[in-house]
Amino acid sequence: MMPNRKIVNDPPLEPEHLAVPLNPGAGKLKTENQILISIIIPVYNEASKINPAVETTLKTLEGINHPSELILAEDGSDDGSYETASELAAKFSAVRLLHSEERLGRGRALNQAIRASKGDVICYIDADLATDMSHLATLIWAVLDEGYDLATGSRMMADSDARRAKTRYIASSTYNMMVRSLLNSEITDHQCGFKAFKRASLIPLIDQVKDGHWFWDTELLVRGQREGLRCKEIPVRWSEAKDTKVRLFRDSYRMGSSILRLWWNLRRNGRSL
Repeated sequence: MMPNRKIVNDPPLEPEHLAVPLNPGAGKLKTENQILISIIIPVYNEASKINPAVETTLKTLEGINHPSELILAEDGSDDGSYETASELAAKFSAVRLLHSEERLGRGRALNQAIRASKGDVICYIDADLATDMSHLATLIWAVLDEGYDLATGSRMMADSDARRAKTRYIASSTYNMMVRSLLNSEITDHQCGFKAFKRASLIPLIDQVKDGHWFWDTELLVRGQREGLRCKEIPVRWSEAKDTKVRLFRDSYRMGSSILRLWWNLRRNGRSL
């Protein structure tokens, strides 16, 4: 039998509440580190996006008003991303750069950055900032003060505002339906690049995740639920980037294959679905 799982769907948020900073005196997590919050941005050929992503994230963190760091997990880019990230790390004391000479894959790059992070709350966000950053405080608050093990943005909830091509909406809906049906997940959106974790819950979990690339998010959420972690979904405003790296047919085939592979591995290892 699987452990009891707790998935909470956040109620709709009034617009004026979206950007409310966290209460500096609050927080159920007590840290011995100087850094409480770590934000990770995975970077692979994102030269044109890094500057605005870093500036917007740092400005948002100023409003949140907790000791924080921003990690750029640069993954063997060949478009000048490393050089741009190096300049930003030299310019801003809160920015750290992790560089890989070779392409690790998104999931492996995130694993490396997570282990190198210092915060008790660890977040990652996509470099294109497709998710409205006004939701960041709410995401962090769910872990820091409400005690959830993980919180994730959702583009698939009734109160979400996601703007994307119809074909991508259909593909995403089908994908999430497959994950929910075959892998017994209760989460509505597994791939939104806007997540926060309690460090103590995340570090043991990433050792279980086998995928090193785009399926990393989904496998992490599925395994987290199976371990009984408390999860919270937050409806977000999201706009698809014009130069997204997602390739509909190629990636749909790969992700579908990954779902079936995880389903088979869990059954083979005697883990009930």
